Amino acid sequence: MKIIAEKSRAEYFRKRRESQKTFSVILEREKLERFEAKLEKDNTSKTQWLNRKIDEELGEEK
Repeated sequence: MKIIAEKSRAEYFRKRRESQKTFSVILEREKLERFEAKLEKDNTSKTQWLNRKIDEELGEEK
């Protein structure tokens, strides 16, 4: 965990919001739970998985 001085906290989050954006969707609970179990088995986070899929869609495979 990164420790941030209280004074710089607002600035840190301001800069973070400039470079990052959230992506949120509503899914059926059972489907998402099965997906999360698969990701856990594969030792992959949702963020890693989504970034990989977006790169594939954009033709930026790494």
